[in-house]
Amino acid sequence: MNNIVLKEETNIENMIYEIRGRQVMLDSDLAKLYKCKNGTKTLNLAVKRHINRFPERFMFKLTREEYYEILRFQSETLELEQGKYSKYLPYVFTEQGVAMLATVLKTEVAEEISIKIMDAFIALRRYISDNLIEQKFVNKQVLKNTEDIKLLKESFQKFEEKRKVNEIYFNGKIYDAYSKIIDIFSEAKKELIIVDRYTDKTILDMIKNLKSKVILITSAKSKLTSLDIEKYNDTYSNLMVIFNDTFHDRYIIIDKNKIYHSGNSINHIGYRKSSINVLEDRNIKETILNDIKRIIINYNIK
Repeated sequence: MNNIVLKEETNIENMIYEIRGRQVMLDSDLAKLYKCKNGTKTLNLAVKRHINRFPERFMFKLTREEYYEILRFQSETLELEQGKYSKYLPYVFTEQGVAMLATVLKTEVAEEISIKIMDAFIALRRYISDNLIEQKFVNKQVLKNTEDIKLLKESFQKFEEKRKVNEIYFNGKIYDAYSKIIDIFSEAKKELIIVDRYTDKTILDMIKNLKSKVILITSAKSKLTSLDIEKYNDTYSNLMVIFNDTFHDRYIIIDKNKIYHSGNSINHIGYRKSSINVLEDRNIKETILNDIKRIIINYNIK
């Protein structure tokens, strides 16, 4: 892939706004960065085709007040005079939404520009953490004493801890990605369900020390053979494998409650940019769990 050269005046960090307590980017800015052929129309159409991948914490529509007031104060370049703005209220994408966007857009720059945007989000968080706390608040005497500073730092720490369930891995971060997956597997107390069509023997090394029961739903065309499974269970006896092609996406289900979505197969995690996200939409979670329940029931009947 050719390296992307952005215009010198293009500063992605200036395209990130604070709305509803979240850092977001406008659909129009993203369409320009991703070089969508028909601009915002192309971007929103791609999202509409995969709307189940964009819950409200990934993407939401601005209210009239947010568009005309909040953005007006945050951006000197936003034109709000009559006739100079879109008649439609725009959508905005959170950091997780931007990462998901790269998986549904087919432009030649999607992956590389997504990395640049992630870097911008990280840089902005670093600015907030390092400068906003130490300089702006203190210099303006908003914080009265060291206890206030301590409380504010703790709030940022809690925010970062919450973010750990939604991590972006860039090219070459293989060890970090595998470590994260193993940590997620270890959350299961009774049962771990892994849905991954393209798994191989790598998964066996990752689950062998788990105390929970493991159910793996994978494709019959995967590289995991019946002999691999038999040899593994001769030693560890905690794995049930169901060959089923119902799912395309990869899921990790913890004790039939918490569901992680992975952008990459577990045996390739970290080789290319991918994301691991916790699913929070109740309807999507129930649909996935019900589908898996039917698959397990049918397997046991056979």
